[in-house]
Amino acid sequence: MHSAPYFTALGLFTILHAIRVIRLRRKHKVGIGSGGVPELEQMSRVFGNFMEYAPMGLVLLLALEFVAAPRWFIHLCGMPLLIGRTLHSLGLSRSTLASKERVYGMILTFASILLASVGVLIFSFLAPRF
Repeated sequence: MHSAPYFTALGLFTILHAIRVIRLRRKHKVGIGSGGVPELEQMSRVFGNFMEYAPMGLVLLLALEFVAAPRWFIHLCGMPLLIGRTLHSLGLSRSTLASKERVYGMILTFASILLASVGVLIFSFLAPRF
């Protein structure tokens, strides 16, 4: 399975982001929401935004495997997803204002999802029929 490294990396990032939110919740004694703590609000958005895009990217990588897309194409879609989610998370972790990391991160994420979506459609017609 050629998409396994992306599942691994993004799965580990999920845990990392969740731990960061949990630590802030404990530090500020907030059970639900942000409790009016800007730092917690920001880290919650880092985690939330990550979880809004990473799963779809991973589902599409899995779909590419299912339609027997070539290894190079899976990596062509997986690398920008991983780099994009990493850049966006870094940018949003540092500042709630617009940043180059956030912009480039979203561009790469959207490019990955778009390319993988088109790839699933194309390779579904090329896949061997059983």
